[in-house]
Amino acid sequence: MTQSFAGRAAVTGIGITDLSRRSGRSELHLAVTACRAALADAGLTAADVGAVLCYHLADSAGVNQVAAALGVPDAVWTNEIHGGGTQSASILGDAAMLIEGGIAEHVLVFRALNGRSGVRMGQARLSVDQQFTVPYGMLGPVHLFALAAQRWMNDSGATAKDLAAVVTQSRSLAAHNSRAVLGEPLDEAGYFASPPIATPLRRADCCLETDGGAALVVSAAKTADVVRPGSPRIHAVVRGGGPGASTMDSAADLSALFSSYLAEPLYRTAGMRPSDVELALLYDAYSPIVLQQLEDFGLAPRGESGAFVRAGETLPSGALPVNPHGGLLSEGYVHGLNNVLEAVRQLRGEGTNQERRPGVALCTGFGGSYGSAAVLVAG
Repeated sequence: MTQSFAGRAAVTGIGITDLSRRSGRSELHLAVTACRAALADAGLTAADVGAVLCYHLADSAGVNQVAAALGVPDAVWTNEIHGGGTQSASILGDAAMLIEGGIAEHVLVFRALNGRSGVRMGQARLSVDQQFTVPYGMLGPVHLFALAAQRWMNDSGATAKDLAAVVTQSRSLAAHNSRAVLGEPLDEAGYFASPPIATPLRRADCCLETDGGAALVVSAAKTADVVRPGSPRIHAVVRGGGPGASTMDSAADLSALFSSYLAEPLYRTAGMRPSDVELALLYDAYSPIVLQQLEDFGLAPRGESGAFVRAGETLPSGALPVNPHGGLLSEGYVHGLNNVLEAVRQLRGEGTNQERRPGVALCTGFGGSYGSAAVLVAG
């Protein structure tokens, strides 16, 4: 799926709970808290909401339950989408389509989970595909994507020092982010002291398991200009992929990520080139996929993404700031929606570690060989 919205929908409000390893609150409480904050940020109330969307993996409060708790009118459009990281960028497109279709003027989107104290990733029910991989030691996503990363590193020449650069930068940025679960700096020696999980991935290479909730409000652009002038516009969204890292039994190229399939249609749909991107919020479930996405989206030369990061080009002061809040590796893991919230902050000029205000931001959603990407532009 590709869709150009040409700025006809905007993100008018964002909200997030505190991020932790043990929230002590239900998923419903987390969702409602984040949604109320997003509505307040947009200057709206529950009565203004015309649709409510969420995505989850049977680990969250239901969308109708949340809508009722908020006091959203009964007759609104609601939908909960099965999925995790692949949805974090494309759900912006789902919201914008409801606006373009005249179904809603304001769409509330949320993701909430107790991802550390509740249902953890390794405890999820097996999918149909996993029955062919689990018997061979692939006990969860980290094992699958470690194997994909090992192949990519072998083919591309990327090294463990390249992975270390991604992780240590993430930690250094999170040190200035009060929301971050991991705000302590980590140097290269500390990275290599991190215990190995599945070669080439160490514990530090893997995103956090986090309790928390995040939400945003997508509004019709004409209304956005009234309720919150300067709201970032949703410019283009793509979703799709091909056989690869998440379906290894049928993969022609085990290391191919969603970004290798979606980069061309994204730029074509957006009417842009890689050089137009001024900020990248890349889904960083694992450190190697940051490097792969930089290359697939044409943001760093092939085979040179590690050197690009080590040279400081992905710092807020560099040529292309990447995950300036610390990302999923360090801020926390709300299945990627917290990365989208940071893109909105940066486009507003209110971002974490911000040194300049970008005009164009790329947000991505990862699920191995399948995923999504969105381009947001300043309002």
